[in-house]
Amino acid sequence: MRKFTKDHEWVKIDGDVAFIGISSHAANELGDITFVETPEEGTDFIVGDALAVVESVKAASDIYAPISGTVKEANPALEDDPGMINSSPEENGWICKLENFDIAEMDALMDEDVYRTYLKDS
Repeated sequence: MRKFTKDHEWVKIDGDVAFIGISSHAANELGDITFVETPEEGTDFIVGDALAVVESVKAASDIYAPISGTVKEANPALEDDPGMINSSPEENGWICKLENFDIAEMDALMDEDVYRTYLKDS
């Protein structure tokens, strides 16, 4: 199950790994993504920390940690193809994987239905 933040990040738990990325809405708002600064493996983040930067033809945007954890891996494909976030923001365009996270922090995030309602009301 994927959960979302008000800042349009998402997190999906798969076993002991949390995938982090930005929503389709955020990718569409940013436009063509030209560069992604991914976090370094082994870096610890707490909820709300800036963990990556996504640059597009329109702007550069910080991506914030939706949950706390340690970076297990950054998406290596984004170095050669940052536009993957535009073409597959909620699947192949993940930004990083976290480990050592607290699953309870997921409770503070929105499920997909609540997030879609949030977008309509914003």
